[in-house]
Amino acid sequence: MFLSTPALAADRPSGDVSVPTPKSSVPKLERSAPQKGLRARPAIKAGANPQFDVDGDGIDETLVRLMDGTTGVWLSSESGAFSTYTIGTDDPSVQQKDIITPGDLDGTGGPDVLTLSTTGTLSLYHSAGATGTGYAVWSGSGWQIYNKVFAPGDVTGDGKPDLLARTYAGDLYLYAGTGSESSPFRGRVKVGGGWGAYDQLVGVGDMNKDGLGDVVARNTNGDLYLYAGTGSATAPLAGKVLLGGGWNTYNQIAAAYDWNGDGQNDLVARTTSGDLYFYLSDGAGRFLSRQKVGSGFNGIDLLVGSGANPRFGKTSLIGMDTKGTLFWYGVQNNGKLSAREQISDTGGWLGAKIAYASSLDPDGYADLLEVYDGVLYNNGSIASGWGKVNLFLGPGDLNDDGKGDLLARDSSGVLYLERGNGAGTGVSAVKIGSGWNAYDKIVGGGDFTGDGRTDIVARTPSGTLYLYRGTGNSSAPFASKVKIGDGWQQYNKLASPGDIDGDNRADLVAANSKGELFVYSSTGTGKFKARVKLGTGWNTYRDLY
Repeated sequence: MFLSTPALAADRPSGDVSVPTPKSSVPKLERSAPQKGLRARPAIKAGANPQFDVDGDGIDETLVRLMDGTTGVWLSSESGAFSTYTIGTDDPSVQQKDIITPGDLDGTGGPDVLTLSTTGTLSLYHSAGATGTGYAVWSGSGWQIYNKVFAPGDVTGDGKPDLLARTYAGDLYLYAGTGSESSPFRGRVKVGGGWGAYDQLVGVGDMNKDGLGDVVARNTNGDLYLYAGTGSATAPLAGKVLLGGGWNTYNQIAAAYDWNGDGQNDLVARTTSGDLYFYLSDGAGRFLSRQKVGSGFNGIDLLVGSGANPRFGKTSLIGMDTKGTLFWYGVQNNGKLSAREQISDTGGWLGAKIAYASSLDPDGYADLLEVYDGVLYNNGSIASGWGKVNLFLGPGDLNDDGKGDLLARDSSGVLYLERGNGAGTGVSAVKIGSGWNAYDKIVGGGDFTGDGRTDIVARTPSGTLYLYRGTGNSSAPFASKVKIGDGWQQYNKLASPGDIDGDNRADLVAANSKGELFVYSSTGTGKFKARVKLGTGWNTYRDLY
């Protein structure tokens, strides 16, 4: 029987470990000098562009978050110098699931910032200049029902920036801006359905000089479409127009806003190798040829204005070697892992029953768990009655409350959802069902299917791999299994580090008895791309987590 109340208040029996925080260097942004004299445009409504000009020079900046949680901008007034930009949250240790730059929501003239927490709180901040924001001036709850919230600019034609939000089912809703700080958005209006077909939705702002915000959307085939703003409060987007194919060469597509001062908004796009490209709007709803503006951008965790579903909770991997020593690898957003770092005493974890779970608390970093003598430990003991557990994992949030959860299977094959309390200090069990001892591996580290929900894969001893798509429902957290393929028995280790290639979808790594390690990148459709070999020597590990 699983109990949420810990039997003891003890530290992990195998000892504390120091799990590193992922690090990333600051790349150089090589954008060309802004054009002069092009900002005066009286025919363009102020709310059309989601402008983010924090240094007051009339040219927009790009806000990013690095892998260590630092947020910053490249200041156009200082030849592209990178500057820390601090968002005035009450608790800086809390990592926001997403950051949105909607423009001037309350008409005071300065750019505003929205943050979205994992549990669905949307908060509004006023920019205090080039160094950051003040504290939140408004917050609203319930936004966890959406897998993507983004800022298109003014699509209703009243000069006030608006928001768009997509549900997990693919329905798109408009939240029209009010111009009021105390109540910045009107009640939602459904725009339409079928928007789940797109793996990236970008609120660009005005890119066709009609004074209205626009949206671009990419499907998993790499086709990019324009949805132009109409100025209607009930049907704010026109029908789609194909801009072109081949856009799946990028793992992130994001709004650049107006980088060059010509009065229309542009795009940036990042390749898996970390190269960043700039697409200048032509003023008619299309883009000119791309311009490379820098390399090394794979070290960025979040390009604010990105069209991808935000990721949260796991971007690393742990290996236990044959002596019982733990080693940590960080993801590089380019399909590769960082050099390993030893995080435990040599041999200190031999025989330990562990899992490396997607974050169970708001810091956004994975948690190392251990079951010992029937007690589940995080930093302290968090549950008892786990004596019959023979497999457990932390794939992410499984019931749409924004809190990281666990799965635990007992020796009779019954699988339980262990709902996290959001602090990493307790869980409560819900029985999922029996028959799960048919699998020798159950793995998860986020969203495999591209809908923003947490999924898992499960392998039979004969090598058949199945996908269980997440539903967000505590009582039935998975849809019926779907066969992915056979032949997976060739691997003696299978794990998910979360997103390894920077597209915000979870991926798999698998090692064989020769010690060869392969990565299987998610396609966002519940399938995986052809494997890519990462290296050899991985037979030094007993298992990967």
